[in-house]
Amino acid sequence: MKSNDNTILITGGGSGIGQALAHRLHDAGNHVIIAGRRFDVLSRAAEGRSRMTPIQVDLDNATSVEVFARRLIIDHPTLNVLINNAGIMRFEALGHRRDLADAEATVTTNLLGPIRLTNALVDHLLKQPNASIVNVTSGLAFVPLVVAPTYNASKAAIHSYTVSMREALKGKIDVIEVIPPQVKTGLTPGQEGREGVPLDDFADDVFMQLCSEPSIPEIMVQYSQYARRAEADGRFDEVFAVINGG
Repeated sequence: MKSNDNTILITGGGSGIGQALAHRLHDAGNHVIIAGRRFDVLSRAAEGRSRMTPIQVDLDNATSVEVFARRLIIDHPTLNVLINNAGIMRFEALGHRRDLADAEATVTTNLLGPIRLTNALVDHLLKQPNASIVNVTSGLAFVPLVVAPTYNASKAAIHSYTVSMREALKGKIDVIEVIPPQVKTGLTPGQEGREGVPLDDFADDVFMQLCSEPSIPEIMVQYSQYARRAEADGRFDEVFAVINGG
């Protein structure tokens, strides 16, 4: 993906990883559109950046996604990069029957959301020069955290979907996967204060890799590789125990 003169859509761009990447991409000379549910959060993220555009959208609603995509193409016809970053992480107890609202919301946001938005924009992106689709997954797609089972599963599914998409769009659209480790963000309560990679360090590393040419299919920082390669390196049980406090 080229480093500047892109028109980029980032979902979940009002906070955390999305905001950090949006700021870096904007400051490198791109027009960045940040989308999410809360316009006040998006507006604060875009404040002071003339080429950053906040747009409110409910990515959990299939009709809303289609309407949003049609309007986006009309208003921003040079759109050539989609970054599917929006996601939620809910803790769930599997040891007893439970309300599945959290599990269903996680699948809708983390899996159906990127699939629907990519589907709505892919024909447009196929016509654009230097087009890219970037899906943000997780190290937990490869070694799960037991207390977040549906989150792990949704990210594993998006990893697999991304592999298929990369092959289907080969030579037409660059398809890139960003695989974060635990980053100090507000994804879960108190996560900013727990052990993990500082957000700015993570965003700097990802930005540099994201803007490399030719594109890197899987973007990882050091700690991402720990989980991504665990099974291939014969360390799955060891890494599983570390991630789950065993």
